[in-house]
Amino acid sequence: MADKVYRMTAENKKKLEDELYDLKINKTKENTAKIKEAKGQGDLSENAEYDAARDEQAEIQGRIQEIEAILKNVEIVSENDLNRNAIDIGSTVKVLDVEENEEIEFKLVAAIEADSGEGKLSIESPLGVALHGKKSGQTVTVEAPVGEIKYKILSFTAPQL
Repeated sequence: MADKVYRMTAENKKKLEDELYDLKINKTKENTAKIKEAKGQGDLSENAEYDAARDEQAEIQGRIQEIEAILKNVEIVSENDLNRNAIDIGSTVKVLDVEENEEIEFKLVAAIEADSGEGKLSIESPLGVALHGKKSGQTVTVEAPVGEIKYKILSFTAPQL
């Protein structure tokens, strides 16, 4: 099976590279010091600080592996790669939830940028996938745990990175 490709801007790739550097250089060093200090307190079997530091170490290593896997499979999206006539990464989209009669607006972004609180929806989410390449006036159906949800595309702006 082919590795997953992560579409993102050069700016987002740089953010990941910066986070990876910080994890490898700063966070790992800080964590190593915490482990060393906790070991100095004696019996490790009942040492909560040691356990917490080891858990933190596992989280740091997990995130390092995750970022490294993403960076191996990055596809940089430039302004020239975008479809200006249809919904693409970087588009701001307004849809109508047909059943709920509710308008929703969001920007389609790379998965690592997704943040529902900021109105940023992953292009890789079920709705993002359904909207990609579509135009205003079209209706898409998304399979959700509660069943199918229909969205009518009210408008979108051309992708902007």
